[in-house]
Amino acid sequence: MYDKQALIELVREKGLELGDFTLASGKKSKYYLDCRKVTLDPKGANLIASGMLSLMDGNLPDAVGGMAIGADPITAAIITLAGQQDLPVKGFIVRKEAKGHGKGNDVEGPVAGGERAVIVEDVVTTGGSSLKAIEKVEAAGIHVEKVLAIIDRLEGGKEAFAEKGYELETLLTIRDFGLEPPAS
Repeated sequence: MYDKQALIELVREKGLELGDFTLASGKKSKYYLDCRKVTLDPKGANLIASGMLSLMDGNLPDAVGGMAIGADPITAAIITLAGQQDLPVKGFIVRKEAKGHGKGNDVEGPVAGGERAVIVEDVVTTGGSSLKAIEKVEAAGIHVEKVLAIIDRLEGGKEAFAEKGYELETLLTIRDFGLEPPAS
């Protein structure tokens, strides 16, 4: 069972830092969310996996995955919990760059064209990382149904996904921590 309050407390304790930061998007921020400290924590992994499975309730995709490295522990937690519940959800990893050897795949894992997938992400700011993952997954013939994230920073990611025809659902937003997005 997903416990939103427990996840808020864990993120506040382990993953939220206040100060001056530059984000992957290049934007400046007065706070930083280091969700790896939550996704790689045993309690955090379980809270996130149960929350994301509950967001997919009734409409399980064939597979979940996202851009390496941020999405990897989320994917692993979801497929582990799904396996314990006898749910047929597989995982995949999207490489930032294809390998120059082997098969040179952008998407790794037991997935095939024609399957349905959900992209998972830790923190969404502008949506750029997940949009790149979506491109690679769709190029592999896998249909992306939506994007699930732990936290939405409320800085345009949801709108960027909607513009491309994808829905973003999140377990939390920065407002759950009493924070607001910067004024535009």
